[in-house]
Amino acid sequence: MDKKTIIAFALSFVVLVGWSFFFGPTKDQVPTEQKTASQGTLKDQPVQSVPAQTLQKIPGASSDSSVQAAVGPVPRADEKEITVDTPLYKAVFSNVGPTIKSFKLKKYTQTIAVDSPLIDLATFKDGMGRYLITGFQDQAANGLGNLVFHADHDVIRLNPASSPEKLIFQTQTEEGIVLVQTFRFYPDQYRIDLKVDVTNRTATPLTGSFAVSLMAMPPEKKSSYYSYDGFAVLLDDKLEETEVEDVNEEKTVSGKLGWVAYEDNFFISAVVPEVAEKGTFRAQKLSSGALKGLYLLPPVTIDPLGLQSAQYEYYLGPRDLGIMKTFGKNLEQAINFGWTDIIAKPLLYILRFFYDYIHNYGVSIILLTVLVKILFWPLTHKSYKSMNEMKKLQPMMTKIREKHKNDKQKMNQEIMGLYKTYKVNPMGGCLPMVIQIPVFFALFRVLGNCIELRHAPFVFWINDLSAPDRLFHFSFQVPFMTPPYGIPVLTLLMGASMFLQQKMTPTPGDPAQAKIMMFLPVIFTFMFINFPSGLVLYWLVNNLLSIGQQYRIHKSPA
Repeated sequence: MDKKTIIAFALSFVVLVGWSFFFGPTKDQVPTEQKTASQGTLKDQPVQSVPAQTLQKIPGASSDSSVQAAVGPVPRADEKEITVDTPLYKAVFSNVGPTIKSFKLKKYTQTIAVDSPLIDLATFKDGMGRYLITGFQDQAANGLGNLVFHADHDVIRLNPASSPEKLIFQTQTEEGIVLVQTFRFYPDQYRIDLKVDVTNRTATPLTGSFAVSLMAMPPEKKSSYYSYDGFAVLLDDKLEETEVEDVNEEKTVSGKLGWVAYEDNFFISAVVPEVAEKGTFRAQKLSSGALKGLYLLPPVTIDPLGLQSAQYEYYLGPRDLGIMKTFGKNLEQAINFGWTDIIAKPLLYILRFFYDYIHNYGVSIILLTVLVKILFWPLTHKSYKSMNEMKKLQPMMTKIREKHKNDKQKMNQEIMGLYKTYKVNPMGGCLPMVIQIPVFFALFRVLGNCIELRHAPFVFWINDLSAPDRLFHFSFQVPFMTPPYGIPVLTLLMGASMFLQQKMTPTPGDPAQAKIMMFLPVIFTFMFINFPSGLVLYWLVNNLLSIGQQYRIHKSPA
């Protein structure tokens, strides 16, 4: 292979990896036009009676047509907290809204420390905003987040053998609008069912929309290069990431909405209507840095003494592909690996399959690497044999270069004639490697983003495969390294294995080319120093298997 070809392939690979490292994937732009929504499907249900003394409205509640009504402070005398405790989560509801004040996931902690607090999906402090409110918003924006409800339970506790239980909130506005919200909780699911009933006990028709207010406080920094922290919707059966970056920036999408959600790298808060229908979702970034979204179903008109209903399902939990696929409603589409999705998801399923038997994701990564290596064995074998044949031609190619060093055209003609004489394809060593690049990027996305590796231990000092490996911790900063600072043992071993692999690879006849190729392990070592240890483990094992394959080819008789 001539100098230009080798340099072109080397630089192309570095550019591809570097682009992913620094820029990550491009988010799809969402339409900003708001379309006219049609009326949705609703169901009737009798309204339960409500004690008069419990029907009250918060004094001075805002009537802003946006979600600001869900942000204002709540008088303590009017607020009551209801605890829902299940094997999977512990939630604290407020009868104001009603809303969720806290939603702690029992299987997930913030760090790997023994005393680490649980992950809480409701990250707001008092007065900053309210996490999730579902209700009915009339034309004056009354009824969403500014009402005090009566709850029929103070505490709900579910054990693994419990049947699903209900929590019912009821209230009536001063105008005579009766609202009933019925939540249904399951002991073994992150799913929560919700039915909202609105009865018009006035003498005039009531026009408004069933609405959901969803707020979130995104992290200051991304947890990984490919992570996305923001709103996402299933719009016309396609995933759209509704990203708002600037303060007071607003984006609106309209169409058939299968679900709306806020997601980060590992967790998701999703609101799923019973039936995907036309609706509108508006996302905005507040001056506090919080994101707020308003999901509106098409407007409806409720006649005097009439009733309208809307049904939803919440999914509040991990971005686990298996759990979300079981949930249904195409929620698993929220887990998207970009252009590598068609390769990445099967790899993730295989990784989970190995874990079901091994119960160690580090070992599962090794087995996945071996499987991928076996699948590509014929291609890599052909590549290494081609490079071995090229090595045999190196002395003759060196003589040709010396002989025609002042006539490049003649030199290239004789080198090509040499390839034809010995039936050697100069691209045979590179093309098989290029074909494997999409698999590498797919594994890059899977091993860098899947929640399965979050806080998953391997061996010894590697106790979190989703984080960079660090042996010992330093109090001083280390160039090119993100905190925590320490010795990246796995990354150094990977660099050493890559260096050994390069030494075993036939060197180009040009010394300048050889130096460029030998410098690649140094570049990759610095590039991988902050990558998740699970990804580094894959690359290390892949290098070791390649070294073994090259050794076997070198030792086999010609």
